[in-house]
Order: sequence, then structure tokens, then C-alpha cells
Amino acid sequence: MPHPATPVFYDQYRRSYSGPVTTVIFDWAGTVLDFGCIAPVAAFSAAFEEAGVPISEAEARAPMGAAKREHIALILHVPAVQARWQARHGAASNETDIDTLYAAFLRADAVNVARYSALIPGALDTVTALRKRDIRIGSTTGYPREVMNLLMPLAAQHGYQPDHCCTVSEVVHGRPWPDMCLANALALGAPNVLSCVVVDDSPSGLEAGLAAGMWSVGIALTGNEVGLSLEQWQALGADERESRAQAARDRLARSGAHYVIDSIAELPAVIDAIEARLARGERT
Repeated sequence: MPHPATPVFYDQYRRSYSGPVTTVIFDWAGTVLDFGCIAPVAAFSAAFEEAGVPISEAEARAPMGAAKREHIALILHVPAVQARWQARHGAASNETDIDTLYAAFLRADAVNVARYSALIPGALDTVTALRKRDIRIGSTTGYPREVMNLLMPLAAQHGYQPDHCCTVSEVVHGRPWPDMCLANALALGAPNVLSCVVVDDSPSGLEAGLAAGMWSVGIALTGNEVGLSLEQWQALGADERESRAQAARDRLARSGAHYVIDSIAELPAVIDAIEARLARGERT
């Protein structure tokens, strides 16, 4: 039999996009509202407390960005947490235990999303500036749809209404897979993934944006990486603020983010920079 011909790769052709940014896809807690990403942390802590296995704040925060049921499974996978679970319950955790913890999380979070729904300073100004540029606003979240059905009306009362919200309930894979980012691009009619910017405070959210071929912007101060409420942040001295902020910036930069900013208030300047890169034919 004759050998098949060697495939020819036409390397001279480069597909590119040089238009403007058309779509910005925001995370919710820690990015647009809930300074410090407090609501989910408090709910995870409450769920494990109810099960008789208290966890530390660091343990509650570590998998942030994942779908919430998966987040619980990841906490249980931590050796120290699993050891405490087995000491308390006499056996390794199982899927039924995860279901029970998840139900407790949802009960607690129904209270917490209302308690911690205030917008992050500068959020509305940034969204207004984006809309003046005809940029559509998408959103992704590790919360299931049932939580977002509670949170979205609260955000609307504060003046924030994205054009589309894709939750982990509507996709096959949550973060760091690209599913939610791509669902937003399709729903909002993005002409090219290069016209989309993902803004998130978690490494897994940024990795999802990168997997989708989009520009990814990390939020350092107001999100999970610093993990302080606005009041706690304001109570810190200048040196402590900078130390914590720089550590958060470094962690997000290591995730592959194209840009890392301290808060959503700084985003318009980043959109300018990305559009300049697009005009020069640059790619993600």
C-alpha cells in the first residue's frame, strides 16, 4: 500500500482579530461584589461546623473558584481535614457526606449572599464606562443557579445587572475549564474570543479564561487571595496592605493572567491596553 502523503501545514496564514474589546466577563464574589469573598467562606465554614469538623479560613478558601460541591470535595481531600473527619465520624468521607455538606452550604449561603451583597467600590463606575464603549457584560460563577437566583436581584438593587450570567449549573465543566467563558461569548455574540476579557479574583477563573483563548485579568485586593472584608482591609497599616497585596498579585500572575490589578476600578485602563495590543495584531 502507498504511504499517505505528509500533511502540509500552511504556516504563512495567521488568523487574527484587530477590532475592539466587545465583551467583558466578570466573576461575582470578590470581583464585582462581596469585598474579600466573605459569603462563600462563611458558608463553607458553617457547613463543616454543622458536621462537627471545623475548618480554618485558609482551608475554606483554598479551592475558591471551583463549583461549590467540588469545592467541598477538595476541602475534604486535604489530608488534615480528612484526618479530622475520620476522627469525628469513624470513616472516610463519601459522596453522601459531600451531598450533606453541600446542602448545609446552600442553606448557609442563602443567608450570606444577602449579608455580603454590597458592590465593591468602583464597580458601577467601571461597568458604566464599559457600556459607554458598547462593551457587553457577561458573568461566570462557581455558585449554582439556585444561589444566583437569590444574588442577582440583590445585585440589581445595587445597580448591577450583567447582560448574561452563566453558572456552573448550565455547563458540563466548571472552572478551570473554559465552558462558562465560551457560553458567555456565544450568548453575547462575541465576534472572536480575542474580543473577550475575563476578570476574576481566583487562579482557576483566570485559567478558564486562558483556556477559552481570552484575555485574563486578575483582581488582587478585593478577592479571595487577600481575603479581607473592606473594613478589615481599611484597618491595616500601609506596610501590611502592600505586603498582602503584592503576595496576591504574585499568585495571580503565576496563574498566567495577562494583567493583574488591585480592583475592578482599575479595569478601564486595562481595556485600553488590550485594545492597543489587538490593534497591533497581538494574540493571547
